[in-house]
Amino acid sequence: MTSKPVTLVRDLMTNQVVTLGRNDRLSVANSLLEQERIRHLLVLDDDGLLCGIVTQRDLFRGTLLRALGYGSRIADKIYESLPVKEAMTSDVLTTSPETPAREAAHVMIENKVGCLPVVVEGKLVGIITEADFVKAVDGSDDEG
Repeated sequence: MTSKPVTLVRDLMTNQVVTLGRNDRLSVANSLLEQERIRHLLVLDDDGLLCGIVTQRDLFRGTLLRALGYGSRIADKIYESLPVKEAMTSDVLTTSPETPAREAAHVMIENKVGCLPVVVEGKLVGIITEADFVKAVDGSDDEG
């Protein structure tokens, strides 16, 4: 009886990662999320190392401001004036390319996160998201 090969994070992860700098404005983050049709932006420090994450949920606050009647102009001014480092989560869970995908999925479920940045020796090499797991199950590698 042959055993089934273990699927690793590297088999499912996305290699092309959209990133931001800590001092980029939230308006840039918001635009990237909309243009790229993604929900997670990884934030790199001046040395190119992962230092945080900004999610669609983090930027939801601006939408909430609009809904509360503050209007688009005020929300846009806030986005334009605040750097990413003011809204990002600094304590980011990560994984490695060699981690079994099943283990990464459990970490995501247990911690209620939608992605894990993939790092090797502190350097960002990819990201694995809920969508990557769905694509694997679906057998599709098409985007959208």
